[in-house]
Amino acid sequence: MTTVSYAARDSATMLRRNLKHALRYPSMTVSVVVMPVMMLLLFTCVYGRALGAGIAGGAAGSGTYIDYVAPGIVLMAATSGAVATAVSVCVDKTEGIVNRFRTMAVSRASFLTGHVVGSVLQTLACVAVVIGVALLLGFRPDATVVEWLAAAGLLTAVALALAWISAAIGLVARTPETASNIPMPLTFLPFIGSAIVPPDSMPAGLRWFAEYQPFTPVIETLRGLLTGTPIGDNGLIALAWCTALTLTGHFWARRAFAVEGRG
Repeated sequence: MTTVSYAARDSATMLRRNLKHALRYPSMTVSVVVMPVMMLLLFTCVYGRALGAGIAGGAAGSGTYIDYVAPGIVLMAATSGAVATAVSVCVDKTEGIVNRFRTMAVSRASFLTGHVVGSVLQTLACVAVVIGVALLLGFRPDATVVEWLAAAGLLTAVALALAWISAAIGLVARTPETASNIPMPLTFLPFIGSAIVPPDSMPAGLRWFAEYQPFTPVIETLRGLLTGTPIGDNGLIALAWCTALTLTGHFWARRAFAVEGRG
């Protein structure tokens, strides 16, 4: 077997390990699913009428408010897996499992790869649940098969980028509690974007931040793919952000893993 084959085999083993952990200890996975579902219920069933009236004829177009907010909540679902990934990596580090792996004939890359791929799969499952709930609440996307595939690809890119960043956070955090707190801003950053209301409705300084932060072009691209609103250059900007975040997280995680090994 080649080096690549060994790395792929070991990564698959680590992936199975992480997925089995998620099944045996589902509390973190359930919490990852529950939060975006609760947000969806809150902003559609409780605040939906007031917020929808406020943006009627504007960003919501001729559709209902759930058609505007659902893509933003779906993006939140894609970010919610960051906490679980950071905690999982940090638990392995603090319990000494990583040091045991270092003494075995295991590919160094497989530990992080298993966590990252497992995180992406769990995040996409969470996204599917949120989309299902949105459909039950009245979300009516008019996307074609190609547009659905493009939306799935974009969400996968977001999940991959955040998984690498979260893995790095898990390696540098001293305790699982710290690891669970550091990624929280990633989960709530879409709120300060176009997820709930259009940036045009925000004060000037906040509007500038909302327009240029990473998640707004992702939300606008998802909204365009699923509901037919204009995308413009948001698609390219979203892919650029995903690429930059993935590379940053990847190299940060690899460096943190190497430093941890020398420590």
